Amino acid sequence: MFPMVSGSRSMSDVPTAMPRSNVVAVLIFLVALAAGVGLGNAVGTPVGIAVGAVAGLVLMQSPRVAQQWERAVVLRLGRFVGLRGPGLFWTIPFVDRVPSWIDQRTVTTTFAAEQTLTLDTVPVNVDAVLFWLVHDPQKAALEVQDYPQAVSWAAQTALRDIIGRTTLADLLRGREQIEAELQHLIDERSTPWGVTVSSVEMRDIVIPNELQDAMSREAQAAREKQARIILGEAELAVARSFEAASRVYEENPTALHLRGMNMLYEGLKEKGALMIVPSSAIETMNLGSLSSLAALRQSAPAASSPVPVTGPTASA
Repeated sequence: MFPMVSGSRSMSDVPTAMPRSNVVAVLIFLVALAAGVGLGNAVGTPVGIAVGAVAGLVLMQSPRVAQQWERAVVLRLGRFVGLRGPGLFWTIPFVDRVPSWIDQRTVTTTFAAEQTLTLDTVPVNVDAVLFWLVHDPQKAALEVQDYPQAVSWAAQTALRDIIGRTTLADLLRGREQIEAELQHLIDERSTPWGVTVSSVEMRDIVIPNELQDAMSREAQAAREKQARIILGEAELAVARSFEAASRVYEENPTALHLRGMNMLYEGLKEKGALMIVPSSAIETMNLGSLSSLAALRQSAPAASSPVPVTGPTASA
C-alpha cells in the first residue's frame, strides 16, 4: 500500500513567472496612461494613448512587493542574483524574473506509514505531524525542485525506517524518544535544502484488533496476578499478627480472658444472635461460665416482665 502524505501549501510556495499585482504597479500604469492621454491630446492623435498604455504595461512589471514572511528569488537572464524582500523592490522588465516566492513561516505537514512492520513483525499504522520552516531561502530555491514535497517524502521514509527497527512495546511506550529520533533524522535529510524541523508529533498508533484483544487479556491477567500477590501478602501479615498475639495470650491468661469476654460481647450484643464457639476455646478461655452469665443476663429481663393473663376472670 502506498504511503499517505499530505501537507499545507500556500500559493507563495508554487513557482510562478507571472508578476503579482500591487498598488505601486497600478499607480505606475495609471500615470503612464495619463501621460499617454495628455500626449495624445497634445498631438491630436490616439497614438499617444497607445504609447502610454504600452509603456505603463511594461513599467508596471518592475515594482514587486514581498510580504513580511516572504523572500523573492530573482533570476537575471537565468542567473541567480539574490533574494529580495520583504517590502517593495524593483526588477528590470523582461530581464529579471521571479520564479518563486519562499514562505518562511512554520508549515505543518501530516504524514503516515500504513501497514508497516515493526522489528517484531507486527503491522502498524502510524500518523504523525511535522512542523518545519525554511531557514535558507536560497538553498530551498536552488537545491531542490519542490521542497515542500521533498520534506513530506523525507518525513514519511524516515518514519518507516524508525518503525522497522523498533519493537511494538518500545513504539507504544517510548513516543518521546522516537519523536526526537525522527526529528533528528528528518532534519539531517532536509538541512541541505535550507529547511529545519521544529518538532515531530505522533498522533496515533493503530495495531490490529486481534493483537489489541491479546494485549487486553495479557494486561487483565497481570492485574489478577498482582491482586493475588497483594492478597497473599495481606494473609501473611495477618498470620504474623495472630502469631504475635498468641504469644502475648500465652504469657498473660488475663488478657486471654478479656479477649474472650470481648468476643462474647461482640457476638451476643445483638438480641437473638447465635454464636458457635469451639470446645477447645471453651476450656482454655473459660467461655462456658462467661456464656452462662451472658445467657442468664439475657433471660433475666424476660423473666421479670409480666405475663399477660387470658381467659374469663372470677367474680368476687
